[in-house]
Amino acid sequence: MQRKNHLKLRAFMILGAATFLALGFTLGRNAGEITPATIDHAAELIGLTFSPSEKDSMLSALNTQRDNFEILRKTKLENSVSPALVFNPLPQGFYPNQNQEIADWGLPQSVTLPEKESDIAFLPVHQLAVMIKSRQISSERLTKIYLDRIKTYSDTLQCLITLMEEPAMARARAMDEELATGKYRGPLHGIPYGIKDLLAVKGTKTTWGAAPYHEQVIDETATVVQKLDAAGGVLVGKFTLGALAMGDVWYGGVTKNPWNLKQGSSGSSAGSASAVSAGLVPFAIGTETLGSIVSPSTRNGVTGLRPTFGRVSRHGAMALSWSMDKIGPISRSALDNAIVLSILNGKDEKDASTIPAAFNYSAKNDVKKLKIGYFKSFFEGDRPNIKNDQAVLEVLENQGIELHPLELKPSMNPGPIVNMLLVEGAAAFDELTRLDLDDQLVAQHRNAWPNIFRSARLIPAVEYVQMSRQRTLLIQEMHELFAGYDVIVTPSFAGQQLQITNLTGHPALCLPNGFAENGGPTSITLLANLFDEEKLIMLGRLIQKNTDWQAKRPPMFDR
Repeated sequence: MQRKNHLKLRAFMILGAATFLALGFTLGRNAGEITPATIDHAAELIGLTFSPSEKDSMLSALNTQRDNFEILRKTKLENSVSPALVFNPLPQGFYPNQNQEIADWGLPQSVTLPEKESDIAFLPVHQLAVMIKSRQISSERLTKIYLDRIKTYSDTLQCLITLMEEPAMARARAMDEELATGKYRGPLHGIPYGIKDLLAVKGTKTTWGAAPYHEQVIDETATVVQKLDAAGGVLVGKFTLGALAMGDVWYGGVTKNPWNLKQGSSGSSAGSASAVSAGLVPFAIGTETLGSIVSPSTRNGVTGLRPTFGRVSRHGAMALSWSMDKIGPISRSALDNAIVLSILNGKDEKDASTIPAAFNYSAKNDVKKLKIGYFKSFFEGDRPNIKNDQAVLEVLENQGIELHPLELKPSMNPGPIVNMLLVEGAAAFDELTRLDLDDQLVAQHRNAWPNIFRSARLIPAVEYVQMSRQRTLLIQEMHELFAGYDVIVTPSFAGQQLQITNLTGHPALCLPNGFAENGGPTSITLLANLFDEEKLIMLGRLIQKNTDWQAKRPPMFDR
């Protein structure tokens, strides 16, 4: 520790006071004198120059700033404390519909119960719901099927952090008893599920996938878990995530892709996607800041829904980026995700970023009345897996859908704006850097969190605000683009759409669309305007009714 602090002191002397202030090292007032040369070194890092008289005038203010930072750091800030500035993705003149209607899921009247338990395990939520309601299968039996599969396969996949066997079985029996008395809570009644282990559940560990927090217990339950509990869901386990919500490397190993155990599950909702793919749960909750639902859904061949920013409460969830974090379901079908979203949706007084909005899906709505666009240039050329993406367009055309070509060409580059995420992450985990706790994280390479957080502290506050202002313009541009279409079809990782739509808060539905030459799943993504998730579900359901990509099972776990 002493050697590391000595190196930090040398870094301060070289880089200057502004660097010291940005990095936040707690070395005290004697760490080094702030001089005009110090200002020169710091100014180089941010691309500015100051005259001798300007530097002389700055010295007093810089000393005062450093004193104030030391005062501020005496107040411990928990990760759950959000900034006073709340991000709102709504463009000028737009506000979502709040007239909530009764959902019509269009569920089948009956579903035949398979003989094999493995076939039961891979059924989608909307079919399991019919069987539970008709009492063809009990929640207790269904829950035991999934618990047995978790105990059999989770070590192989390295996808589980906490198994909740006893409370899950007690909960399942309680749901069966309620049903026997005529009380039915809805399609999630008695349905087992899992959550990403950045969601707090009272009485359990919430590790965030990171060694410094592997014994952390948060004395509350996340809002989304409370809502799923009220809807009759049966929580069976907490699944892995890449440490602090990036990648698939956590303190216990690397979460595996069920289609290829030599490959990671991608992240950061690695465990949730892996578990759904392998039939360990019918659905799980993930989160996305910059691809953490879309990427593992693609890698694991499952269906992920990233809701509009502000639709789902993040209370009780680890904060990485207060202006970009989103919570959504990962399942086997678009319809399953709609059922889960209907429960998660809603304003929460404990999360100031939530926005009241209706979620009105009806199976009676005519999907062919939707205006569907596609990013034309993304479907052209000779890149890998482009034929799978083109096949989705062919399916839609064969179903009588008229496709309208368009292009995604914002007037600004979204890449630099993504630095907002890095600044917010560095603030969320301030003490991790200042107290050297970052040494405990498994990943220590150049692009891992420890180095990212350190580097982000050198981004000036002025530039952060300027990014936010450009983000406002980007939101308005994307609103004008999306306002002309009900759904836009895009390859999941082409161009900069993933960056852009995560910055602007637009919803996305990621669907399997076949396999690559190496046997791994591929995906397509559907985009819609803010709070128009029902349109994503309509088109996604049409695609999945006319293909079987989402029904494929990883062979090693299909038993």
